[in-house]
Amino acid sequence: MRIFVTGATGFIGRALVSHLRQRGNSVVAWVRSDTRAIAILGNGVDVVSMGAGQDALVAALSGCEAVINLAGEPILGRRWTARRRAKLRSSRVDLTGQIVAAIDAANPKPRVLVSASAVGFYGDRGEELLDESSAPRDDFLSRLCQDWEAAAQAAAGSGIRVVTVRTGVVLGRGGGALSQMTLPFKLGAGGPIGLGRQFFPWIHLDDLVSLFVTAMENDGYRGAVNGVAPEIVRNRQFAHALGTAMHRPSLLPTPRLALRAIFGEAATVLFSSQRVEPQAAKRLGFTWKFPELDAALRDVVGG
Repeated sequence: MRIFVTGATGFIGRALVSHLRQRGNSVVAWVRSDTRAIAILGNGVDVVSMGAGQDALVAALSGCEAVINLAGEPILGRRWTARRRAKLRSSRVDLTGQIVAAIDAANPKPRVLVSASAVGFYGDRGEELLDESSAPRDDFLSRLCQDWEAAAQAAAGSGIRVVTVRTGVVLGRGGGALSQMTLPFKLGAGGPIGLGRQFFPWIHLDDLVSLFVTAMENDGYRGAVNGVAPEIVRNRQFAHALGTAMHRPSLLPTPRLALRAIFGEAATVLFSSQRVEPQAAKRLGFTWKFPELDAALRDVVGG
């Protein structure tokens, strides 16, 4: 199968491209820098420059059977200034809209679009158990996810199957949120965020990649799918498991005020509680390689 991938040089994208190629698929990556993409992904991946224009995008999509859309600026790491909010939106909503417009013009069209989203769709929900049918909230991140998913779902008007994967915190080697979380633990200052009562949806990178590929290949996947592990944990449980896997203490909480001072409003992502259940994946028979947190963390940071 020939598969078009955006966000191919990112943390998830690199793992996805490697997995797809190992399975004998050919990959077309839509990238900002050809030379950087080839250096990261290797010469076996065809690259199409974002600067080449819409006609080049349409031509590339016309030769592909599936599209996996992972593009998006990182949510954490910077304050949500007006400029940053606009960049978060353009890299998700506007870029997805551009892809969907090109899909509509492609001949032949891809058969399926699997597009990333996030559990931020649900907002801060406390103890409420959430599945794919749960309503969103009215905050910045939730609205961003809603618009992101709506931009992807517009491709259904072209007669193709659309899946939006609402990812939790992705645990893997070589990047992602975990690379930032481990530093305090290495220094002996790790612990929960605040009181650690908030639910913490997570998934191992291998399982997320497998879920994207399964959603692409299995026609039973349609609409929203929660990209999280079946084991539901609170942040304090996560901190304890991470400390155990690293053989480091996990007793010192990170004060909310300190995180707000660093990240501003973006720190709300760290405080939000989302008790998310992967109901759609369970119903469709998806099998997790790492359904339990302890094993997932041992694989990623154990040694």
